[in-house]
Amino acid sequence: MHPSEVLFQGKRQPLLLPACDHYAGSEKLMRKSMALQQELGPLFDITFDCEDGAAAGSEGEHALLVTALVNSEDNRFNRIGARLHDPKSEHFANDVATIVGGAAARLAYVVLPKVDSAAEVIRAIDLINQHAGKAGRRGAGPTDLPVHVLVETHGALREAYDIAALPQVECLSFGIMDFVSAHYGAVPASAMRTPGQFTHPLVVRAKLEMVAACHAHGKVASHNVTTDIKDSGTVANDAQRAGAEFGFTRMWSIHPDQVKPILKAFTPRLSEVNEATNILTEAMNAGWGPIAQHGRLHDRASYRYYWTVLQRAKLAGLALPEAAAAIVNQTDSH
Repeated sequence: MHPSEVLFQGKRQPLLLPACDHYAGSEKLMRKSMALQQELGPLFDITFDCEDGAAAGSEGEHALLVTALVNSEDNRFNRIGARLHDPKSEHFANDVATIVGGAAARLAYVVLPKVDSAAEVIRAIDLINQHAGKAGRRGAGPTDLPVHVLVETHGALREAYDIAALPQVECLSFGIMDFVSAHYGAVPASAMRTPGQFTHPLVVRAKLEMVAACHAHGKVASHNVTTDIKDSGTVANDAQRAGAEFGFTRMWSIHPDQVKPILKAFTPRLSEVNEATNILTEAMNAGWGPIAQHGRLHDRASYRYYWTVLQRAKLAGLALPEAAAAIVNQTDSH
């Protein structure tokens, strides 16, 4: 049997996305982010922002700009998505018609902000699929346009498990500023940034519940922004804590200088890659039965963990040892 079939026993493998999601709103910043992606490769995603990026009164023109850039030759890797206006906005339907209808084949995903329920997400997805289908992107499963959902309201947090369970949803992102603001002063502004964002009980609870919902359904959990754009140490610390303490596997960037620290924080260390390679190589030789290495027992539960380490390392562009590359390529060719 193929390793992925052995380790996941016919279940859907957890989704993996680039560890950094870089947001850009203005045309200048959009083009700058595309140039950075061309330089670094598809190691990070770009999200063009219609919700906060469009000037009042120019929402239609902004949607046309997003469509043109997504369809341009500068989108070399098809790893650019778009955050639409929220589904209750008067501009949402036009965003969908213009961006999805005009660039469905090249879009990596669309992001839905400020939703209140799974039912609202389902209605939005229905409209998205109508326009994607007209644009030639139709069918079930992998051919559908992925949808990312921002969890930033009490309702979205309450129904995070139901939202994460929707097949077309591949990522939930935590919107910390709107979530804190939704408490109308009961949660202090200090909870929007470090250290409060990792210690305030209501924010910690929200993050953990959203992350748990994602992992329960094999989806990606994306951490909120670091608003301090001048100190790369702060964003590196936030990314490290988000991954190691809270289980996030992806994080927003709002400045080009934040991209590399985020990628570095979420990339497995070489020692982890080497350990995963040794364990999985021995496991394959043992027919995926239990093994003992350095006095520790390993079985399929730990094999799944180490398999994911190699997948994340490859996604981050890390140069893999020859044996690790063989394992990863074996899973890719299935």
